[in-house]
Amino acid sequence: MGRWLQSNQLDIPQPANLPGSSGPPAPYVAVGDEGFALSTNLMRPFPRRDLDEKRRTFNFHLSRARRFVECAFGIFSSKWRVFLSAIQLAPENVNVVIKACAVLHNCICTYESTPDEDAQIDRSTSERDPFHLGRSGSAGLRVRELFSSYFLSPLSSVPFQQQYSTHERF
Repeated sequence: MGRWLQSNQLDIPQPANLPGSSGPPAPYVAVGDEGFALSTNLMRPFPRRDLDEKRRTFNFHLSRARRFVECAFGIFSSKWRVFLSAIQLAPENVNVVIKACAVLHNCICTYESTPDEDAQIDRSTSERDPFHLGRSGSAGLRVRELFSSYFLSPLSSVPFQQQYSTHERF
């Protein structure tokens, strides 16, 4: 997936404005941890040393997004056990299995959802692309800066972000 992301083969939608924002369009991004390299379509947290409020807030939102994805994947893989280990199929068949499980999962959620299952998921929350100019690392820095500024704005801040962004480790 990393190679496909770097070579622009994932058919990612074109950048779009962030909700409520009239600023530059932001690219769609995957969320990673410190083990991944920052790029235009892959966000990772700021290093933990010398974090100012803006960087802590960005790390808080990124960590929150990662937890949401991990929770959703946990629910998905508990229902479809094929995802608990490496899938022993040809890559083209793996894509079919993933898509089929996603469709089946969505049908089950739509028609057989229970309040207990719903409670497990946190439900809160073109033109020339300026982020593809220059090296991918510097483009990634510009994208992370765009999201950092957006997360500090009233458009996306959540009431408890300051409380957790100063105490929680990312």
